[in-house]
Amino acid sequence: MNHTLQKKLTQYLESFLTEDRKFLLHKVLANRTKHLTIVVEDLYQTQNISAVMRSCECVGIQDIHIVEGENDFQIHKAIAMGADKWLTINHYHKEDDPMLTCINELKAKGYTIVATLPDDNSCFLEELPLEKPVAFLFGTELTGLSKEAVAAADKTVKIPMHGFTNSFNISNSVAIIVSYCIEKLRKSQIHWQLSEEEKTELLFDWVQKSINKPELLVKRYLEEQI
Repeated sequence: MNHTLQKKLTQYLESFLTEDRKFLLHKVLANRTKHLTIVVEDLYQTQNISAVMRSCECVGIQDIHIVEGENDFQIHKAIAMGADKWLTINHYHKEDDPMLTCINELKAKGYTIVATLPDDNSCFLEELPLEKPVAFLFGTELTGLSKEAVAAADKTVKIPMHGFTNSFNISNSVAIIVSYCIEKLRKSQIHWQLSEEEKTELLFDWVQKSINKPELLVKRYLEEQI
């Protein structure tokens, strides 16, 4: 569907929303970004992946990438709090060499691949450049990122630690990193916002998710244009 038609359909569908709902959709849209994205590898605890999605949605990250391995992807609805409804979730299934497939696709789109790794050779978060789009890799709960993922990354980054333990829970790590980077972007001159085409596509999707039986309304609109 071309963007002109999407815009017209969106305007039509918005007529079925309250003014408060329309205001909220446009406000959230203005703060969405694809400049940062998150990749999680083979998480097995549903509460962790659900908390990751919730953190990403709260700070304005639109895309997340779910790499399956030994474990199948599932959502804990009570923890996600509906965040999955508003995100673009990309799945990479265990049969397809998923991590390298995901990394190669992101590199082709211009992302710097940054593995989260708490070792001596990793840079600290504040030292990480954000001028180019960044994809952060997070590994499974027990063993962290796979060796293949770390080897394919362009950089590694760590969060400063001042206690006896040397790592955060994955959902806490994601929340800390995305919150820090989003605020740094917002204070910078970097163009981190969505393109107009991306905004058009996303708003069309969100408006449909905000009304009952949107497919019937879309069908009615298209029939009226014939």
